[in-house]
Amino acid sequence: MSEAALLASPFLYTNSGIHSDSFYASLIDSSTHKAQLRQIHARLLVLGLHFSGFLITKLIQASSSFGDVTFARQVFDDLPRPQIFPWNAIIRGYSRNSYFQDALLMYSKMQLARVSPDSFTFPHLLKACSGLSHLPMGRLVHSQVFRLGFEADVFVQNGLIALYAKCRRLGCARTVFEGLPLPERTIVSWTAIISAYAQNGELVEALEIFSQMRKMGVKPDWVALVSVLNAFTCLQDLEQGRSIHASVVKMGLETEPDLLISLNTMYAKCGQVATAKILFDKMKSPNLILWNAMISGYAKNGYAKDAIDMFHKMIDKDVRPDTISITSAISACAQVGCLEQACWMEKYVGRSDYRDDVFISSALIDMFAKCGSVECARSVFDRTLDRDVVVWSAMIVGYGLHGRAREAISLYRTMEHDGVHPNDVTFLGLLMACNHSGLVREGWWFFNRMADHKINPQQQHYACVIDLLGRAGHMDQAYEVIKCMPIQPGVTVWGALLSACKKHRHVELGEYAAQQLFSIDPSNTGHYVQLSNLYAAARLWDCVAEVRVRMKEKGLSKDVGCSWVEVRGRLEAFRVGDKSHPRYRDIERQVEWIESRLKEGGFVAYKDSSLHDLNDEEAEETLCNHSERIAIAYGLISTPQGTTLRITKNLRACVNCHAATKLISKLVGREFVVRDTNRFHHFKDGVCSCNDYW
Repeated sequence: MSEAALLASPFLYTNSGIHSDSFYASLIDSSTHKAQLRQIHARLLVLGLHFSGFLITKLIQASSSFGDVTFARQVFDDLPRPQIFPWNAIIRGYSRNSYFQDALLMYSKMQLARVSPDSFTFPHLLKACSGLSHLPMGRLVHSQVFRLGFEADVFVQNGLIALYAKCRRLGCARTVFEGLPLPERTIVSWTAIISAYAQNGELVEALEIFSQMRKMGVKPDWVALVSVLNAFTCLQDLEQGRSIHASVVKMGLETEPDLLISLNTMYAKCGQVATAKILFDKMKSPNLILWNAMISGYAKNGYAKDAIDMFHKMIDKDVRPDTISITSAISACAQVGCLEQACWMEKYVGRSDYRDDVFISSALIDMFAKCGSVECARSVFDRTLDRDVVVWSAMIVGYGLHGRAREAISLYRTMEHDGVHPNDVTFLGLLMACNHSGLVREGWWFFNRMADHKINPQQQHYACVIDLLGRAGHMDQAYEVIKCMPIQPGVTVWGALLSACKKHRHVELGEYAAQQLFSIDPSNTGHYVQLSNLYAAARLWDCVAEVRVRMKEKGLSKDVGCSWVEVRGRLEAFRVGDKSHPRYRDIERQVEWIESRLKEGGFVAYKDSSLHDLNDEEAEETLCNHSERIAIAYGLISTPQGTTLRITKNLRACVNCHAATKLISKLVGREFVVRDTNRFHHFKDGVCSCNDYW
């Protein structure tokens, strides 16, 4: 007979014994939804069994498991003098359903009713204290635990460890843990203390305790492994993370969702996005955390296009993104530099619940600036109502990237007038703007102004100042700044000095800067190339050859120049001397046409830009095949007259291509927005926005 039939049966109203406590207890245990429990309660009321502490406790527990704590409380309140079991059940119900304040309130009422708690009461109380991060109440409960003699109960002690961890009292958590005798420490105890240290940023300590646990022969559960994996992820220790992955497979836990998420995140953050994707594809219905791990993993490891594609797939799957997924996608758009994709991203945000989110607004400003449109960035800035220092700084940095120093400084003045205090990013943007515009006096003033706001300059600030002074020819002053730095000069600082030395052919100081770079970062090809450029600029060809021999001995090779041009929302890539494109013949003819027009216009190639001891004819041929020249040629034959071409280059623009691009913009009546590794150049009518100062 079915449960429903039993409930409707006339036998329930007889004295045959079928309505015994055990019968109704089994009905409660086998109930599958809230309505059945309410029917059973109604029968208990009719039969006068609603005073049974055993059955009422069962009903409270079952109702709470369905999340119906309101009904559970109603059932509890019907008891005239509840004993410890119903009290524990209602406190547990509130705690399990995150009604932490109600759980603590019921405990207070329990004490007023002079019902003494037992070992089953305290774990749920401590969970409620943890959920509220209520340390004073937690300490009060701890004192009662001690007073009532439950200090040796492992379940209670585990709850105390979790409480102190949540309240960032690691010393107290460790004391409780150490107070447990070794035989009494369960896997839950070990997991609790490991999680305590991991969640509070004490990663090394968490891993040391995990090692102790393994030496004790305690087999970790999936919760412990998640904490350990998260620690290795934060430390970016891929090797140890892989060893945990192997343990997960050996223990047969590879299908555990939380472990898959942690493994996916670990591989993604450690740059192993291909492995992360394999794990991601194993999930039938990936949750938001997994999508975010993949999108941010792609974005942070240079796979910007994959990050954007992943974001589109996420939307197609009707997974609602949050701020993490949106900001990661925005960051990817900024890396790609495609303005059309950036505009789509802005429209998507405008239709979402995050259109007024200040953090996302600042990301959009940064995205548009990096995609070459300061105007779009300013449009986002102007419509952002609640502007904090991050939003102001994003716009100032945007102006700085494009060398628009006057606008950056003006915005800073407005920011000060509005009472917003600058941060280190604000000053970085200002220094960048002054640097790219050659405003030495203003840049130096802003650098010294940082002290007034109690902001200590970091490597990037010093690098900007060194570049600012060095490119203006103040080499001695730049070197003095480096010698007086309170922090050890890093790669960016010495690199800025070496670049300035190349510009002014200061060989001796440049060689010293190069030696510093080699000692800090010996495997970086760029340092050797910069030194080679310095020697080439000074026409010291023997020294150029010597550098190239050293590079060959170390197995280093110069990065191949690559440029991307945006055509109808897609990026087309071209390398130096690239002949692989389907329209190569058309591109080649356009390059030849451009070169002939340049010669007619009186353009003379800067032979020093080839950085080789070549004869003039060879040098000229090499220079006209630079990747940005090919990208420009393709853009001209693929877009209507008057279309602005947006080009991204993986290296710094050479002097020759910069001069040629200025003249090409005038000859073809187009604007070219070129983003190199240093900044943006806007070429129009034969003039560049940098005023030849870059």
